[in-house]
Amino acid sequence: MAKIGLATTWLDGCSGCHMSFLDLDEGLIALADKVEIVYGPLVDYKTFPEHADVTLVEGAVSSEADKKNILNIRARSGVLVSFGDCAVTANVPGMRNRYPVEAVLQRGYVENAEPPLAGSGEAAFQVVPQLCPHARPVHEFVHVDVFLPGCPPPPEAIFYLLQELLAGRIPDMRGRTRFGA
Repeated sequence: MAKIGLATTWLDGCSGCHMSFLDLDEGLIALADKVEIVYGPLVDYKTFPEHADVTLVEGAVSSEADKKNILNIRARSGVLVSFGDCAVTANVPGMRNRYPVEAVLQRGYVENAEPPLAGSGEAAFQVVPQLCPHARPVHEFVHVDVFLPGCPPPPEAIFYLLQELLAGRIPDMRGRTRFGA
């Protein structure tokens, strides 16, 4: 049986969903002969491949770079999964939505930043991504095939999702997980 190409990525998120993926433990061994990880933080590939059979997307779309990335990822993915509450609803990144972008940048990169060392010549911050006016869920930008809520989703739900996709079925995730757990 040919392996499916699995990509994982995160936009504006904490990587907790990826940690839950790693918590599959022995389940990772069971998947190893069926899945090839073709992109993600768990491997060293630098660019998204021309095609991934399944892509798990963690995080909200919060910056212009996120927007560009999700459009590219959707175009190159067979099945796209909103992976976790931030991808499904914008969750924690969306908490900034009640404030103007300028106030968010001022608070995060000026007021709460460590001052540069005296005489170091360092700026308080070098590169800040151009933020979108609001953090938004993935499905507001591209078609999503499967929603996997949870903060993070439990490993059992991730394993079920992957087993169903390997069997050629779009999984029904109702009752397998819930928001915030």
